[in-house]
Amino acid sequence: MFCQWKRIWSGLAFGLAIWAGPVSAQDICVPRQAENRSYTVCTIDLRRYAIRLFWKGADGEVLGPFNRLRSSPEGSRLVFAMNAGMYHEDRSPVGLYVENGREIQKANTANGPGNFHLKPNGVFFVSGRTAGVLETSRYLEQRPRADYATQSGPMLVINGRIHPKFSRNGTSRKIRNGVGIRDKHTAVFAISDEPVTFAEFARLFKEELGCANALFLDGSVSSLYAPELGRADGLLPMGPIIGALPYR
Repeated sequence: MFCQWKRIWSGLAFGLAIWAGPVSAQDICVPRQAENRSYTVCTIDLRRYAIRLFWKGADGEVLGPFNRLRSSPEGSRLVFAMNAGMYHEDRSPVGLYVENGREIQKANTANGPGNFHLKPNGVFFVSGRTAGVLETSRYLEQRPRADYATQSGPMLVINGRIHPKFSRNGTSRKIRNGVGIRDKHTAVFAISDEPVTFAEFARLFKEELGCANALFLDGSVSSLYAPELGRADGLLPMGPIIGALPYR
């Protein structure tokens, strides 16, 4: 699993190329401060933008970096993208993965080491123009219709409460990214611009972003594509990627 690899920044490697395409994305991604930590927060209204998951290209190969995704028909219209969860060495999803309504990878309910298994973990899912975050056990009980879904862990905020295993005074700091739900039509994605603890990151979603449920996606390899900010992080090739594009 690549979740603990050292972060490598080369976001400006292809410079103005990220501006290809006349896509309007005003104020989707904005800088945000919380507890003297810096973040970039991207708010997606699913009534205006479609959220999609991407993993492999038309050739069957894993997409990997943002620039390869952007060369695809849908990718050229992206207004935002972010790595979508943890993945194995072959860049396959560690947990549940649903794309275009098809379950490609089954849910992972095993116990084990690492952040993914810091229970409860959870699932971010999209159904039409609505989205949700549920603990994995609740997702499997309720089986909501999902056009797209990705499992990761741990949960950051669970029904308005911060994950019980997070220490308020924790010292482990990493670049982290995650997703929360403000309401059924609004998904809020965040990436820290500096190393933060789990507790700090969870409080961002709960107290600053108004998300009753939020899910950690990954750390250290966390990457963001935000053309309005001139940002396209260049890190190690990714597994699944989450992105938003305007409805046609």
